[in-house]
Amino acid sequence: MIESDQSGLWELAVNGNSDAIDQLVELAAGEGDLATLRRLVDLGSSDATDVLVELAGERGDVDELRRLADLGSSDAADVLNELMSE
Repeated sequence: MIESDQSGLWELAVNGNSDAIDQLVELAAGEGDLATLRRLVDLGSSDATDVLVELAGERGDVDELRRLADLGSSDAADVLNELMSE
């Protein structure tokens, strides 16, 4: 994707456009872009949260799972508990 296209998506996403948010989540998930997913989580995207929980779980990223759990993600808390009990 051209950077200007992505900038346009971000502008829309920040203004609450759910289609733009969905596209950014899809792009970030495909690239494993944790920083972008974190920004989307901060915008309130539950899809970004789900993807980030999955990636953090696969990587064993306890800190990220804790952060997401602290933000209220029960899925992150569940994955964190599973990792801690291994």
